[in-house]
Amino acid sequence: MYTEHLLMRSWWVLALRGLAAIAFGVIALALPGVTVLSLLTVFAVYALLGGGASIVGAFSNRKHGGDWWALLLLGICGLAVGILTIIYPLLTTFALIVMIGVNALISGVFDIVLAIRLRKAIQGEWLLVLNAIISIVFGILILAFPAAGTFALVWMIGVYALLTGILLLSLAWRAYKLKKDGAFGSGAGRPAV
Repeated sequence: MYTEHLLMRSWWVLALRGLAAIAFGVIALALPGVTVLSLLTVFAVYALLGGGASIVGAFSNRKHGGDWWALLLLGICGLAVGILTIIYPLLTTFALIVMIGVNALISGVFDIVLAIRLRKAIQGEWLLVLNAIISIVFGILILAFPAAGTFALVWMIGVYALLTGILLLSLAWRAYKLKKDGAFGSGAGRPAV
């Protein structure tokens, strides 16, 4: 199966996404009084880093076939949101909330697609599913309550980023160990039933 090969070769993409999310979450929680413009800048950097890492991972794995396109679409979405945030820094708080909510929903959907493809390949795909569920729930909450105060929004974003970052790093570690242990495509990541 090409999907597990993609995951094991690109474990570092998940790790970079996780580290970027954790850094973003720590900044948001450590500095809850930041202005919306500062939050926009930090979010733009987070979206650009995550999107860029996903695109690089997709292109470095496209010659191997498989599901590299899902990683590419995830990267394009992240880059687009980051670029729009930079180009229009004076958007209202409502527009910021919508962009963050939509980004979380789209990321969650693509993570579910990837997890479904991985369910037979490795153990630990539930981490990606859990990350996807957290992303989708976060996106729905943000879109359902856009009038929430900036302080509450900063805390929600910080917690969301920390949770997804930890889950992505956990999945990256599992993929790295599988690659290192030579379980590449052998089905060794999944116990026999």
